[in-house]
Amino acid sequence: MEFTLKKGYRPYEAYQYLEPGRDYPIIDWADWDWAGRHVLALTDNEEARVAEILANAPYISLHDHPDFTTRDMSSCKPLFDAMRSGRDRCGYEALAYSNLDCIFDNMMDGTNIISSPEGWKWIDIIHDLGMRLCDIAHQNFMTHCKTVDDIFQAKKTGRIACVFVIEGAAPLENEVDRIDILYGLGIRQMGITYSESNALGSGLKEDHDGGLTHFGRQCVERMNQVGMLIDVSHCGPQTAYDTAVYSKKPIIASHVGAKGVWNTKRMADDRLITAIADGGGVIAIEAAPHTTMSKTHMTHDIDSFMEHFEYVKDLVGIDHVGFGVDCMYGDHVGLHHAFASALSTGETSRSQQTYQEVPFVKYLENPTEASWNIPRWLVKHGYSNEEIAKVLGGNAIRVLREVWA
Repeated sequence: MEFTLKKGYRPYEAYQYLEPGRDYPIIDWADWDWAGRHVLALTDNEEARVAEILANAPYISLHDHPDFTTRDMSSCKPLFDAMRSGRDRCGYEALAYSNLDCIFDNMMDGTNIISSPEGWKWIDIIHDLGMRLCDIAHQNFMTHCKTVDDIFQAKKTGRIACVFVIEGAAPLENEVDRIDILYGLGIRQMGITYSESNALGSGLKEDHDGGLTHFGRQCVERMNQVGMLIDVSHCGPQTAYDTAVYSKKPIIASHVGAKGVWNTKRMADDRLITAIADGGGVIAIEAAPHTTMSKTHMTHDIDSFMEHFEYVKDLVGIDHVGFGVDCMYGDHVGLHHAFASALSTGETSRSQQTYQEVPFVKYLENPTEASWNIPRWLVKHGYSNEEIAKVLGGNAIRVLREVWA
């Protein structure tokens, strides 16, 4: 496969309008393709099909972090210092090598420790968003996406539409009007919880799930009213189910897998998957290291990842599944080790099965590599052009037209 840049890309490094070392500290970020560039092999006919599909079908990742880890991950200090600087680095060139037309960017979120080691503070979330918006304003490849039309315009011009997301609602504290503020600043999706419980409901790392709270119901109503997409990926099972049932608009699980394939807290059970689909929503499959594994493979790779996709597809149909690979640029396994407490990786991904830890998830290591290989796998495994168009973006667009309208 030839690696080519999108036609709308013009060379740009994050924050290049400032002087490194004077205006902000110099940070040694990882190379975006630090683990190599891995591409599934196809026949010439299959290559032609992939090219045809990508030329016509919008490709949306419903959950990613297109920023970097530090090059040195031997200790926490370089990474933590980088996160505390509050100047997240977006991988513009790396994204320009991708097939994506739209990316749901979750920014720092769980690693947002600018003012507190516990993260998730309102002022830090606003700082992170404002810093990223300022950077985007100084380039013209990534566009700030607020409408479905923005996605189609980005595809037409060879750019990428960026949807800014808050992965968990803890920064709302007890202020429902903060939903309006976030929407006004361009946030178009928010999670109910991020593993830890908050005022809206229980996170998935909890042993006891009290479900969606009264305040949580208020927030669901307000998100429906303003047109903000609701995500339940990190909610406890009862809180997630309550949200799916209570919301008057379709919701999503932006980055999960199926508990029926790999039984951990991080995976969604059949009841939740069915409830989301019954409401018209989408379940998007994730590829963050050591999540969507399976007993068939006992390790994490593209085949175990796709086992979760096919399980959800078989359970609720091709119209209710998509992809939110939850990747980044740099050592994602090292990030999980460094932020094990803040990201709740220990409590939520623990399995009774023993498995081989991988240094990275080959073919899905970052948002760019995943965008190459997901459509290739689907073509290679006999999915039709129409089916592939639905799961790459068509299903998501159907939901967004109803929620964002």
